[in-house]
Amino acid sequence: MEELVVKVDGKEYKVFVEETEEGKILVHCGSDVYEVETKKDAENSAVERLQRKQVAEEGKIEILAPLPGIIYEIKAKEGSNVKQGQSLFTLMAMKMENDITAPREGILKEIKVKKNDNVNKGDVLAVLE
Repeated sequence: MEELVVKVDGKEYKVFVEETEEGKILVHCGSDVYEVETKKDAENSAVERLQRKQVAEEGKIEILAPLPGIIYEIKAKEGSNVKQGQSLFTLMAMKMENDITAPREGILKEIKVKKNDNVNKGDVLAVLE
């Protein structure tokens, strides 16, 4: 457990922060305990929701950038058969490599980005059929 001093609305509080085995972050402030969601947690859950939606759809789907960054590596070729969960792209964002995977099995009909392209959250990276 790590001790921190945080300032909220000009008032300082001594808090203790711990990470649980499940990866959750708990902040202890006096007798109160708060579960905190990090920005990365929020981004990951948004990506998971998007992928679940795409898997459920039939036909053509667009694979979207989950966050802004740079296309660091393209791991599949246009026209290739891909499996669900197969790595398609590596997106470099905030000095971290993010693996972009196929949301379902299909044919990678079109790749809309090139290596070193800058992308924004929601940009179409590829089309899967």
